Amino acid sequence: MGKKLFVGNLSFNTSDSELRELFSQAGTCESARILTDRETGRSRGFGFVEMSSDEEASRAISEIDGKPFQGRPIRVSEARERSDSRPPRTIYPSHGFSQGPPPAPPFRRDGGSRRGLRAKKRSIS
Repeated sequence: MGKKLFVGNLSFNTSDSELRELFSQAGTCESARILTDRETGRSRGFGFVEMSSDEEASRAISEIDGKPFQGRPIRVSEARERSDSRPPRTIYPSHGFSQGPPPAPPFRRDGGSRRGLRAKKRSIS
């Protein structure tokens, strides 16, 4: 299995094939992927490259890190494992994923505001 590298400060116009071509100069590049925004589909400016061996990965880091690519000095480092410190997401049927409890309904079920209910109670007693 190869070594995964993080590549940052990429131009937003860089494609996966251009990134693969750049890293192929340092050794055998197994995969190259630029991450994109889910909503817009635009590049997020970073990606991951997998090299076939540890030696090729270290050579790619030493040769390519800081080198200008498409007008920007790119940053290359060893990829770290994702730390999953976030709490698990809960699915609420009304509004999809959330990190907390569902929001309160915008209107009271009985149709009145809190202030209106207090005024009613005072007038009855």
